[in-house]
Amino acid sequence: MKITRSELLDLVYRFYPRGVQKIMRIYVPPGEPVYEDTEEHRRLVEATNRGRAEYPTWEAMIDRLGDRYRLQNESLHLFAGGIDPAYSARIWLTDETALSFHVSLLGPYYGIHLPGIPEEEPVAREIAQEIEATYPGYQPIPPELGNEVVPDADMDGLMMGEATIYVCLFSVVWTWVDPV
Repeated sequence: MKITRSELLDLVYRFYPRGVQKIMRIYVPPGEPVYEDTEEHRRLVEATNRGRAEYPTWEAMIDRLGDRYRLQNESLHLFAGGIDPAYSARIWLTDETALSFHVSLLGPYYGIHLPGIPEEEPVAREIAQEIEATYPGYQPIPPELGNEVVPDADMDGLMMGEATIYVCLFSVVWTWVDPV
């Protein structure tokens, strides 16, 4: 099934209100909207809570991958109360280079962020197979859509107008892989 830009933006806006910055209440004039008070934030918290409840599925998958590769789980902070839109992990391809992969908690999507080295292709194929077997119906977001900027959504660590669809659906952890 083909993913559309409109479908992805509709999903983003279910969890990130348009034009509302994620800043603390003390920095907002009285009466101005605060992200934590929105229905969208409530939905993100609920999705994160489901992610915590369903964590054993993710853990079993990354354990299988971890038996074959040097893997770093980036999702443990969910248990410290973190609110993230996805499970995330990275696999080290060399001592300095990793690829990351993410399974969204917001919709049936995943992403594999490639660093651009020859060793990545067979590993990426294997990760995609594991994700699709573990999460039936999930599909990858193509780069031409995932890299599109969402102009009116705010993410932790990024200014309004800097977050991409990938970042909104997979978290700022998506930005941690730099292509060579």
